[in-house]
Amino acid sequence: QVRLVESGGGLVQAGGSLRLSCKASGMILSVFWSSDKNWYRQAPGKQRELVASMSSSGDTNYADSVKGRFAISRDNTKRTVYLQMDSLEPEDTAVYYCNLRDDTNYNTDYWGQGTQVTVSS
Repeated sequence: QVRLVESGGGLVQAGGSLRLSCKASGMILSVFWSSDKNWYRQAPGKQRELVASMSSSGDTNYADSVKGRFAISRDNTKRTVYLQMDSLEPEDTAVYYCNLRDDTNYNTDYWGQGTQVTVSS
């Protein structure tokens, strides 16, 4: 059974940094490598939005609101996806979710439980 566990969230002042981690268990390495890796966030009263994504080839995309401040990366050997968040703003406050989409299995989506990020002004 595939399980994603996020960590690294917390309370930080505006301008600060956090690094989120998402570790996948129960997933063979080849599937982890080939999956699309995404970070979403959901602020209170708002829809979940895609923040950053990485394809199996390593191509990355970011929401306009985080470009130049956030960076997604991966460590295949650790089956872990990271989101480095710098220059944090109060508007970044949200629950952040890790998502892996397994394109070898009908685009099955796997989700983590979410980690809270709170940025104080």
